[in-house]
Amino acid sequence: MYDMKNLEKLPTLGKESEKTMKAFWAFDQAALADGAIPKKYKELMAIAVALTTQCPYCLEIHKDAAIAAGATQEELAEVTMISAALRAGAAVVHGTHLMK
Repeated sequence: MYDMKNLEKLPTLGKESEKTMKAFWAFDQAALADGAIPKKYKELMAIAVALTTQCPYCLEIHKDAAIAAGATQEELAEVTMISAALRAGAAVVHGTHLMK
C-alpha cells in the first residue's frame, strides 16, 4: 500500500476538502517553521514521531527536510535510538497494567 506516488493524490484530496486541507497545510508549515526550536530540531522530532508511528511517508519527507536543514547521519542514528528507547519503554511501563 505504501508508495510515494500516492502523495501525487494530495491535490485531489485537497479539492474534495479544500477548506480543511488549506488549514492543515497552514498549520503544518507553522508548526515546522523556525521558532524557539530551530527547524533542524523540529525535523528530527518529526522523524522520532514518524519512527514510533511507523509512517513511511513522514520518514521520507522529514528525513529529506532534516538533512536539508543540516542534520547529520549521526543525529539521524541518535534520533532512531531515542525513538526505539521510548517505544520499548512504553511497552515496559504498560506491562504494569498486567500485574496484580
